Amino acid sequence: MNEIRDLLEQLCSTLVDAGRFDDAVRCSDDELLTMTGVIERLGRLVDARRVAYAGEIGERSRVELGSERLSSRKGCRSATELVERVTQVSGAEARRRLALGAATRPRQGFTGEVLEPRFPHVAAALAAGDLGVDAASTTARELERGRSVADPAAVDAAERALVAEATGRGDGAPVRCTADELLVQARAWATFLDQDGPEPDDERAMRRRGVRLGRQRDGLVPLTGELMPEVAAKLVRLFDAHLSPRSGGGFLTDAQRAELAVQAETRTGEQQRHDVLAAVIDTAARSGEHPSIGGAAPTVLVSVRARDLEAGRGAAHADGLDVPISLRAARHMMCTGGVQTVVLDDAGRIMQLGSPERCFTPHQRRAITLRDGGCLIPGCTVPAAWCEIHHVVPDAEGGPTHPDNGALLCWFHHRTIDTSGWGIRMIRGVPHVRPPAWLDPGGGWRVVTKSPTRLADRHDVATPRAA
Repeated sequence: MNEIRDLLEQLCSTLVDAGRFDDAVRCSDDELLTMTGVIERLGRLVDARRVAYAGEIGERSRVELGSERLSSRKGCRSATELVERVTQVSGAEARRRLALGAATRPRQGFTGEVLEPRFPHVAAALAAGDLGVDAASTTARELERGRSVADPAAVDAAERALVAEATGRGDGAPVRCTADELLVQARAWATFLDQDGPEPDDERAMRRRGVRLGRQRDGLVPLTGELMPEVAAKLVRLFDAHLSPRSGGGFLTDAQRAELAVQAETRTGEQQRHDVLAAVIDTAARSGEHPSIGGAAPTVLVSVRARDLEAGRGAAHADGLDVPISLRAARHMMCTGGVQTVVLDDAGRIMQLGSPERCFTPHQRRAITLRDGGCLIPGCTVPAAWCEIHHVVPDAEGGPTHPDNGALLCWFHHRTIDTSGWGIRMIRGVPHVRPPAWLDPGGGWRVVTKSPTRLADRHDVATPRAA
């Protein structure tokens, strides 16, 4: 093994000396594509060895080995963690290598004889550098779904066909399938192989369902997971209901509908779905129908130093997250959820604990809901139950927590009210809205409401009844 290691080290040194990292910028178009293909083939050969070695680590770290597992002996909780520590790859990449390694490594029979891998054709193409890790993982993962219930000959035929398509020897030869194109074919084969129908598939789906929050990057926390089809259908309909341009407006006149139709929407579809989900989460937390935490409704605790908030510099921290949140987000949550002042001495001892302030009561919320009817920004169809109450005049400027100073805004418009150009003011307890200059250069204030009863009253005033 020392000879192989020395050879690989020599190969690494040769590759480093073969050219500069930025050689690509000096290539012609044809040279660029040729070199990309050659380097990719080299990468596939390296990836195949990565998978093989990860598979062996997984084999030597089997749970049934107990304290003799390789991972345990090296101070790691699992084979995944051991691969992560050795290679510095992500947990997702380590798991992918381990899964593919297990699917393509030779197996051992009950009597000690060596058996071929679960997917021998994938293993052979992977080892030869003809098949990339993406395509190999896709093939093994999708065929594994029906492998336990399908005819082994049918599984073998499916594996042969998919490997042929991925390596340019199938019906589309000499063009190779991309990993995404192969996924479509692999899923079709998996459906064909599973002769038991949807019930076993439903059982597998129940086991695999889940939602995961990833590690924060670029100011965002990735959300991934798998939903049961019926749950996804409900979520899609929920999005459709609140993102459709035809939603709401039952009491509006034709002129008012025409006005709403020209209100420009600057958010992408994905951003709008995010904001609908944010409103759903806030609504669920307020509903009182979920378990309490510490005797109170599920509430996120956000801490921020008073001097940072006053200076407009620094960051806030939300419990449950390891990364800070912006002061802008903290102000938004303070406007919605209130403030409790805690005074600490230099040693960290609590010297003063104020009572929660600036929280609109349920009675006040009901009154504001009846008055406003929903998010007050024209064109926004988020209903009142999903909205937050905005302090029009901030508490720091003397604004009271009173219906005369509260207005309904959805999560997005509340979050961006200070930067979007929309203006809100209260005149004798009635909210008035002014569009941003780019939307209405005149900048006129107008009374706005989404309340069905108030809209009906205004309709009656505009069309007096005949005597």
